[in-house]
Amino acid sequence: MGAGHDHGHVHGGTPLTGTAGAAHRWRLRVALAITLSVMVVEIVGGLMADSLALIADAAHMATDAVGLGMALLAIHVANRPPTPNRTYGYARAEILAALANCLLLLGAGGYVLIEAVQRFVTPAETKGGMTIVFALVGLVANIVSLSLLMRGQKESLNVRGAYLEVMADALGSVTVIVAAGVILLTGWQAADPIASLVIGVMIVPRTLKLLRETLDVLLEAAPKDVNMTEVRAHLLALPGVEDVHDLHAWTITSGMPVLSAHVVVDATALDGIGHEKMLHDLQECLVGHFDVEHCTFQLEPSGHAAHEAGLCH
Repeated sequence: MGAGHDHGHVHGGTPLTGTAGAAHRWRLRVALAITLSVMVVEIVGGLMADSLALIADAAHMATDAVGLGMALLAIHVANRPPTPNRTYGYARAEILAALANCLLLLGAGGYVLIEAVQRFVTPAETKGGMTIVFALVGLVANIVSLSLLMRGQKESLNVRGAYLEVMADALGSVTVIVAAGVILLTGWQAADPIASLVIGVMIVPRTLKLLRETLDVLLEAAPKDVNMTEVRAHLLALPGVEDVHDLHAWTITSGMPVLSAHVVVDATALDGIGHEKMLHDLQECLVGHFDVEHCTFQLEPSGHAAHEAGLCH
């Protein structure tokens, strides 16, 4: 007769009823306040200096503000308690926010590229000195926001989406400063749209990487740091384990990996050590080697798997 057991406890310092992003909520709030303030400053500066690169950076700051706001909202929703119909609660809200941030970043990059091409067709006189001043303000603000989000982006895809938004802005500010310096020293106005093209191109690779990781979670791929072949080998190496099938691992949201498996056990060995000891050994194996603490095992005798398809209608 098979026996099932569900065992959940704290993972990575974050309860399973919470998400990895929740611990960094206040950092996101501060970064949002900074971003909104600098966005207004850069819009004013871009209009005064007639700098497309500066206005493009401000437009990207606007997408940052939306992205940070979505990240905060997603954390609020994701940490609502589970219900009988939503057994994992709304934890996936953070992953959906990360996906939305990817789309925002790609949209912002596309907008900047289109505007840059148009500026080549219709050149404008950019005031280099004024552009440098406003871009420096944006760069300092971005550095502060990046320092706030540095830790959280390693733990949460949601926070990483916000972090990448701000990083793209920081790179954009550096590019604007360089372009404005070239204009100031040489008068070469093409430096401004070229800087805009560089900003647009820099956004894409990091965004695609985040998009791939986000889609992996939504498609319930195995966590990237969990080698399923090694997991199977470790479980099979335990005394009394004859086979492992229906082995699945996926991620609910950042910091919440989950694993389930049907474990075929030798009846004689199980009588000797007991169900509780077997389950304890299985769980300790996962926690010790693979950092997967939320797991479900079904213990079953030899030959039981052949009957499962007929039993589970």
